[in-house]
Amino acid sequence: MAPTVSKRSFAAAALLLKLTAAYLADDGTVVIPGAASYNGLNLVPQMGWDNWNAFGCSVNESLLLDTAQAMVDYGLRDLGYNYVILDDCWSIGRNASGYQVPDPVTFPNGMKYIADHLHSMGLKFGMYSSAGLFTCGKRPGSLGYETQDAEFFAANGVDYLKYDNCFNQGQSGTPKLSFDRYNVMSQALNATGRPIVYSLCNWGDDNPYDWAYTISNAGRMSGDIYDSFNRPDDRCPCTVNPCNWPGFHCSVLNILNKMAPIQSRTMSGYFNDMDMLEVGNGGQTDNEYVTHFSMWAMMSSPLLMGTDVVGLSPANLAIYSNPAVIALNQDPSAAAGSRIWRHECNDTDQYGQCEQSLWMRGLKNGDTVIALINGANSTQTMNASLSDIFLDARTAGTSKPAAQLEEMWDVYDLWANRMSNEEAAAILARNSTTAPAVITANSTSTTRYNTTAMSYADGLKANATALFGKKVGSVPAHGTWTASIPRHSTGLYRLRMAGSGGMGKRDEL
Repeated sequence: MAPTVSKRSFAAAALLLKLTAAYLADDGTVVIPGAASYNGLNLVPQMGWDNWNAFGCSVNESLLLDTAQAMVDYGLRDLGYNYVILDDCWSIGRNASGYQVPDPVTFPNGMKYIADHLHSMGLKFGMYSSAGLFTCGKRPGSLGYETQDAEFFAANGVDYLKYDNCFNQGQSGTPKLSFDRYNVMSQALNATGRPIVYSLCNWGDDNPYDWAYTISNAGRMSGDIYDSFNRPDDRCPCTVNPCNWPGFHCSVLNILNKMAPIQSRTMSGYFNDMDMLEVGNGGQTDNEYVTHFSMWAMMSSPLLMGTDVVGLSPANLAIYSNPAVIALNQDPSAAAGSRIWRHECNDTDQYGQCEQSLWMRGLKNGDTVIALINGANSTQTMNASLSDIFLDARTAGTSKPAAQLEEMWDVYDLWANRMSNEEAAAILARNSTTAPAVITANSTSTTRYNTTAMSYADGLKANATALFGKKVGSVPAHGTWTASIPRHSTGLYRLRMAGSGGMGKRDEL
């Protein structure tokens, strides 16, 4: 029997958005209603957990619910990790009406049961399919069954769809072919009337960053990640976008460097997905995981934990729980960082790799964040001049010098207040004496934050202590910031105009 689901279309709402006139917001910006997101969802990057990288097809009802409980207990839900995403291998086939049938052994109570439990915990439920004949795990795909599957997801309380690219029957090779194939599910989801975040996982094939923002909320911009900082792998042949064959087994730096030419394609409502976070899976050092998490935040990639949350170590929980870095990811600007420079270097590691780079990103409140990445094999002293940091403003073609160069900037280290292993261990042990379970809106904690009590947008406006790191110095006009950066690590700094409370002039370029 087909699932019961509302047939209310989004058409009326979409038409209203198109007919509504643009208006001037309180901060002076022009707002074009409906322009931020094709369906009004995902105005900042999605956050949550996906089972695939840590568990693959070894997934069941208990894993999802146990992980969800850990996300609540460890404060991860309150930090914004609110999607619990069931990846591949949940279906065993279709019934006579063409609707998918969940595996009765691993999911004995069905999907609605899981969705209801997650919703009661203040979490959201994500599911998976592929725009192909089969999923990557060779379960039923959605190609040709988009309407039935969209109705199935909506009827079962699904809030998020990850939509893969396996077994696509050759319906790829040009952007138009891929657009048309993925648009069928987009329209089917909208027709259900249920708000469902739609995330494409087509590996950057056919350059989704050029077309997917009109039909989806996120799009993978590279082949699959694996738990390596910079090891080259022939299965991931591309090192820059656009890419003829995205492949898979792509390292953290490989994926990051492919973001450099497409950073302008990131926008509110559509984010370039750099794939799941590997923090906790054991293939990288702590410094490398710090770089991984920092740069996914810097580039407004979705922050989807891809590890065993229940078994997190204190050090890895501390990385996932850094509110100052998450606030960068969730900044209302919804933009991605720009790579200002990248240098090859001689201090190579075991893979013969050595690179250093400077990235910058302007934020909604006028602050600027910079990232100094040290890919050398030892600690390095690195410099970032204001002339480099504000390169775009300096070279904008105006007749006046860049105003940012004339200012003094206070510098805040976004990792200086990282939660200690002792505090993280107390949270993991659910010790409410040494690690209080509830963080309120007026908390003075520098290590923890509760976005359900005060949103990141409001917290940034209120200069919430936990969201800004620790002041570690200043840069004078026309000056240079200098820092010692450990091997394979990143210095991540928020620059605030001195004496302005951070409300400096924005570079609108």
